[in-house]
Amino acid sequence: MQLRPSAHVDTFSRDRLPPVEQWPELIFDLPDVRYPDRLNCAAALLDDTIARHGAQRRCLVTPDETWTYGDLLTRANQVAHVLTEDLGVVPGNRVLLRGPNNPWLVASWFGALKAGAVVVTTMPLLRAHELDAIHNIGRPAVALCDHRFTAELDAADTPGLRVLTYGGPGEDTLPARCAAKSTVFETVDTSADDVALIAFTSGTTGRPKATMHFHRDVLAIADTFSAHIVRPEPTDLFTGTPPLGFTFGLGGLVVFPLRAGAATLLLERVTPEELAAVVAERQVTVLFTAPTAYRAILGAGLADLLAGVRRCVSAGEALPAGVWQAYRDTIGLRIIDGIGATEMLHVFVSAADDAIRPGATGLPVPGFRAVVLGPDGKPVPDGTAGQLAVKGPTGCRYLDDPRQLDYVRDGWNITGDTYIRDADGYLWYQARSDDMIVSSGYNIAGPEVEAVLCTHPDVAECGVVGAVDDRRGMVVKAYVVPAPGVSADEATARALQTFVKRTMAPYKYPRLVEFVDELPRTGTGKLRRGELRRRAAEGTPVAGAEADPG
Repeated sequence: MQLRPSAHVDTFSRDRLPPVEQWPELIFDLPDVRYPDRLNCAAALLDDTIARHGAQRRCLVTPDETWTYGDLLTRANQVAHVLTEDLGVVPGNRVLLRGPNNPWLVASWFGALKAGAVVVTTMPLLRAHELDAIHNIGRPAVALCDHRFTAELDAADTPGLRVLTYGGPGEDTLPARCAAKSTVFETVDTSADDVALIAFTSGTTGRPKATMHFHRDVLAIADTFSAHIVRPEPTDLFTGTPPLGFTFGLGGLVVFPLRAGAATLLLERVTPEELAAVVAERQVTVLFTAPTAYRAILGAGLADLLAGVRRCVSAGEALPAGVWQAYRDTIGLRIIDGIGATEMLHVFVSAADDAIRPGATGLPVPGFRAVVLGPDGKPVPDGTAGQLAVKGPTGCRYLDDPRQLDYVRDGWNITGDTYIRDADGYLWYQARSDDMIVSSGYNIAGPEVEAVLCTHPDVAECGVVGAVDDRRGMVVKAYVVPAPGVSADEATARALQTFVKRTMAPYKYPRLVEFVDELPRTGTGKLRRGELRRRAAEGTPVAGAEADPG
């Protein structure tokens, strides 16, 4: 594949793309995903939408304010001026974004893209050492950070990174600088093949993987899954819980609504019960969240608060058939299930309306193809479990990472999920095929948690796997060999949990801790994770105490 000429002055991202021969085969069967050579997705989502629908329609809504499309365009253009004029950003520089879901985060995202920069949106829960890794891999030049989330960024080892905050008082803030800038900005004429964003995903080795997506990829997820499955309307109000640092949240709460001329209600942090209440109060019509939230809302007896929602979308982990059926029976709502991946940018298998089969993830989204492969890399007969493999207009491109050869094989993206396909082509989820733990929609690498736990003086060694949980799908479980003289008791377990929470993103901490005398290992000393997963599945009695402080 011949890449189109780049607009990037800083060629860092293009220089670190995997060789084209290691890319997955890209499919452009749908006319809607054939884009012009020159394309800036920020202009396509914002300027072009305004040209179609007008600047005065509502765009970004919070519990306290409403921005119109014109408001967002004004601030995005001003952010672009700040980046280029005050901070010296040139096309191709990486701009790190950090903060909860709110309008200034979205304005920063659009402003960076308009300036031709590559956006690196991070999760606000990440700790300093996780930000170290992201900085080391992506080498951002500038960070735009919510003023409430600077502590971990300040503590991170990020030499040369210039940080500008928003949301707080003071003259040297992003909003203050924007106020002095022109509201007009000439969007950089990027190539459709220029890298628009770098999204980080957990690696099973503990080292995060940086996935690179082009400007055309950002539009492709809207013109496939959103257009054909979600089917948004300009009158819709979207909301949901996934952070914009997750591509599930970026698509569902920014790209999809703006592509359709709709509005999005941005919530910084809500419990499932609070989410249900705000959905009813604000008359939300499209909802994106994880199965965990749907289960919690159902368990709290609040399912009727979702009765006004036109489209409920679930992803991040498998949606139990019983939860789907309960919503169908209670309020007549058919939840749209789906599977996506950061490597693919968004959802590629799903179904809606009459095409839904409860318990099945669905069919390949229009524009994508999917097969189930056996150990020999060839399709297995229907009804046989194997590796899910997909291809479409988006695909995996890791930044300078040898794991590209693991994810892409013979032109297929190998997702790391075990599936069965039935005779009608529906795909049924069975399990993860690797060491990834999917809990409440979050991907958590067991080895990454192990690495943190092993730095605690009370831990001699440990192994971390996923354990089945009714509410969260899976939870992180740590098997810990205590250091000599350390008590294998509840107090130690709680201390270890607190340590992990303070050292890495809190959602990664082990909700279950089991103390053991030794870990199962192979003859060469390699940890037998399969044995630990078996023990977790069987609920082997605890040697010590399991603890979960919440």
